[in-house]
Amino acid sequence: MTGAFAVQPGARAALDAAAALAPGGPDPYADRLASAVEAAGIPVQRPDLGTLVAAVPATTAERGAAAAAVAAVDDEAVRLRTAVKSRDGFFTTFFISPYSRYIARWCARRGLTPNQVTTASLITALIAAACAATGERGGYIAAGVLLLVSFVLDCTDGQLARYSLQYSTMGAWLDATFDRAKEYSFYAGLALGAARNGDDVWALALGAMILMTCRHVVDFAFNEANHDAAANTSPTAALSDRLDSVGWTVWVRRMIILPIGERWAMIAVLTAVTSPRTVFYALLIGCAFGALYTTAGRVLRSLTRKADRTDRAARALADLADSGPLAELVARAVGRTAPGAGLAAAVVGTGALLWAAWAQPFGALQTVAAAVFYALCAGVAVARPLKGALDWLVPPVFRAAEYTTVLILAAKADVPGALPAAFGLVAAVAYHHYDTVYRIRGGTGAPPHWLVRTTGGHEGRVLVTAVLAAALATRAADFPVALTALAVAVALVVLVESIRFWVSSGAPAVHDEGEPA
Repeated sequence: MTGAFAVQPGARAALDAAAALAPGGPDPYADRLASAVEAAGIPVQRPDLGTLVAAVPATTAERGAAAAAVAAVDDEAVRLRTAVKSRDGFFTTFFISPYSRYIARWCARRGLTPNQVTTASLITALIAAACAATGERGGYIAAGVLLLVSFVLDCTDGQLARYSLQYSTMGAWLDATFDRAKEYSFYAGLALGAARNGDDVWALALGAMILMTCRHVVDFAFNEANHDAAANTSPTAALSDRLDSVGWTVWVRRMIILPIGERWAMIAVLTAVTSPRTVFYALLIGCAFGALYTTAGRVLRSLTRKADRTDRAARALADLADSGPLAELVARAVGRTAPGAGLAAAVVGTGALLWAAWAQPFGALQTVAAAVFYALCAGVAVARPLKGALDWLVPPVFRAAEYTTVLILAAKADVPGALPAAFGLVAAVAYHHYDTVYRIRGGTGAPPHWLVRTTGGHEGRVLVTAVLAAALATRAADFPVALTALAVAVALVVLVESIRFWVSSGAPAVHDEGEPA
């Protein structure tokens, strides 16, 4: 055996076919297998060895030369270099990683685990949020500094895992969820601090969380739709590759979308020197631009590429849609629809829902009717497998509809506590949606069907929220209590099942690198 070649379960058939052919040749058997699988249309990743040495010597002289080359490799330098992700953002690459890798080595030599560093990062961020919640300038400055410290630790935990080869299922779950928990907790801390000074920015905080979550769902849905697409070519993708060949454009394109490193640095600095309102304005403007930029590029790629999406991709998009029993019932009644009808139905239903919520007074029956219409459209949207060029937009459209409806109704209630309660409800539902993504990436599929049914699906939760608003139209002061109860119910069900899954021995060890840091 000279070499190693591994495949994902979906490519096992291609590997079996390649092994049955047993092509001969001078190359190592693993290389011949890889070439045969690649010829069958399966993408093959060949890792860049860098300064490492891999050779198949045929003579004594070649064996001696290979042994000398291996001995000349500085193993410690390789471990430090490979501890850092090969593709990071500008801020992380030039302002964090040059020293965080040494912090990772320091942690490794003292027996600290990545999970401990991840937990330390979370605790630091929560303390930063508490400092921001004081509403005092000293608290804001401390919050900004601690948020940066939390980010350094956030980079360190992954580097420690790669440096010491310590991977675990629990670590995968912690790393995949804590980034969002830290950032959204900081949003809440800023809103609490502003409220102490008489400035209500809860709507801005919730708007920022909605924008970030929808942006992430766009990323996830597009990647899942094209994860194993055949004939995946596009003039737009070719142009992107050409731009990446020009060094400075790579950094500019990574920075303008405000990845987590640049975003947290901006939040930290603005928190220390300005006000929470300014922080949220900057977040909304910057993240909206980044979302429009990336979404527009992906739409162009989807429209210009020739790709046949697989059943697996369609299943992943359907799972990301988070359709509940109402949508499923409508989908079965409607049957297969025309191509493109799915996205059209999602957009029409969302538009009608948001217009009614915005234009009608709080608790209006028209909003309930719009929620029913939205549920019908949600069923039509998933009646046909989501294999269309732009069908990957269906899940983010649904996320925008649900989250924004909660925001509008809470703002329309115009009573103390409504927007903070809405923030909690959206946070609980968003956790469920992030958890769905990480399970799909781990190859185990979406959460169990009973969980989606219990939480109602997106259309069920929208309808419940609209009905609660209508029932409490004359008692708007009770609406925050209703939203809080709904948030607690969703959070309990989702968290208990999620924790059970991720700590079980059968959970996948997903090492999500997330967006470029």
